[in-house]
Amino acid sequence: MTSFGRYLLQERELRAMSREEVARVTRLPLGAILAIEEDRFDALPAEVFAVGYIRNYASAIGLDPNDAVLRYQEARQADRPGPRAGEPPATPAEGDRPRAIPLWAIAGLAGFALGFAATWRLWRP
Repeated sequence: MTSFGRYLLQERELRAMSREEVARVTRLPLGAILAIEEDRFDALPAEVFAVGYIRNYASAIGLDPNDAVLRYQEARQADRPGPRAGEPPATPAEGDRPRAIPLWAIAGLAGFALGFAATWRLWRP
């Protein structure tokens, strides 16, 4: 199966467009065009910008932007490690679980709030 970046590269070459031409039309930096075609998504800015770059790139070479974004998201999902088939999902380690607030802390905070409210009520003119 062809990588996402390779797919876009082939589509661009089929249309006889240079990287520089795509960069000029989309107003994207040439480095971003290279990163997209080389599947170096970590070299792109935040995900929301990367999706915008993909849309602009696809439009510039005559592809459906929505289809290109879906292919990109599938490629990114395939890059992320996940549970294998048949394996149960991982449970958080003991140190990773959020801690419950101790009862003494809740009682202390409630006592402080009641004391503050009583003092405020008594000393208010």
